[in-house]
Amino acid sequence: MEKVEIGKVYRHFKGNYYFVEGIALDSETKERMVVYKPIYDRQDSKIWVRSEKMFLEKIDRERKDNITKQEYRFEIAKEIEKNYLN
Repeated sequence: MEKVEIGKVYRHFKGNYYFVEGIALDSETKERMVVYKPIYDRQDSKIWVRSEKMFLEKIDRERKDNITKQEYRFEIAKEIEKNYLN
C-alpha cells in the first residue's frame, strides 16, 4: 500500500474498523501521523494516531492474531463506504 486515503474506513488485521480523519505531523520530528477513530464503541479512547509508516506496513499473514489474513496492518474496507466526517 502506498498512501493513506483520508475519509475511508480501514479494517485492522485484528478485525476492527476505523475511520481515517486525516494526516498530522509530529511537532518535533515532522513524521507523518495518521489520525483515525474506531467506528465501534470503545471506552479508552475516541481518537488515535499512529505513524503512517506503521499504519501502512506489511504484516505476516500467518500471525496468530491476524484473524483477517491481511497483507497490511490496515486495509481499506471496501464493504464500508460511509463517510464518518459528517
